[in-house]
Amino acid sequence: MARRKQPTARQERLGAELRKLREAAGIKGREAATLLGADSAQISQIEFGTAGVSEERVRRLAAHYACNDTELVDALVAMAADRTHGWWEEYRGLLPTPFLDLSELEHHATYRWDVDFLHIPGLLQGEDYARALFSFTTPELPASELDACVNHRMQRRLIIDAADPTPYETVIHEAALRIRIGGRTAFRSQLARILDLSEANHVTVRVILFDLDDFAGAGSTMVYAGGAVPALDTVVRDAPHGTAFIDSAAQLDHFRTLFRKVEAVSLTPERSREFIHQLAKEL
Repeated sequence: MARRKQPTARQERLGAELRKLREAAGIKGREAATLLGADSAQISQIEFGTAGVSEERVRRLAAHYACNDTELVDALVAMAADRTHGWWEEYRGLLPTPFLDLSELEHHATYRWDVDFLHIPGLLQGEDYARALFSFTTPELPASELDACVNHRMQRRLIIDAADPTPYETVIHEAALRIRIGGRTAFRSQLARILDLSEANHVTVRVILFDLDDFAGAGSTMVYAGGAVPALDTVVRDAPHGTAFIDSAAQLDHFRTLFRKVEAVSLTPERSREFIHQLAKEL
């Protein structure tokens, strides 16, 4: 297969998982290459996502690596076979690659968790709110790029607005629900959108109040996307030099625990709706 100039995060993840299996088995790259009738460079390209790999080769490698987790192997085979060209491809070259990688991750996610403290989570944002956020970017975005950012964010909402939606849970701090991004009228509409979505069976919204003793979890902002199997879950976080996609087993376990700890100190979904409704009435 031809080498990819810029593999997606999903393609890189497939390669990384194959590398993890190989290293866990104590097998060198050249040994894996011999199995496939290839060379070490090709194995390296597969493991870095710069070259594709067939479903049959994934199964051969997994068997050679003595991987007995059939669900994981089946999930990796599905990733290798995936030829999805989603709606996000129309933004390639217009927006930074992490925007597209996040959209692809969400498209394949089996469930989504969000924790946010200063902003309404992206999947819940209305157009006015999103435009106000992107308009505050420094340096200021050109009009065409600003429109692309906003339109992309609105299309991302498909995973919870579609006929077959992705289960979604979010914990939002009271601060994010009081910062009137976009102005009073727009923010009232934003709160109304959250209330409407929170009534859906597949959406759970919880609120953390300011008036909470001994809460030290303000650094737990995250996007957590469930994979086909738990080993393929992904956490997305903003990092100093861009967006970080986190997938190590230890870190995934850490963020699962962190989400449950934050969830445990939040209001129930019913009380959260009551609180948001009261905030909307105050505007």
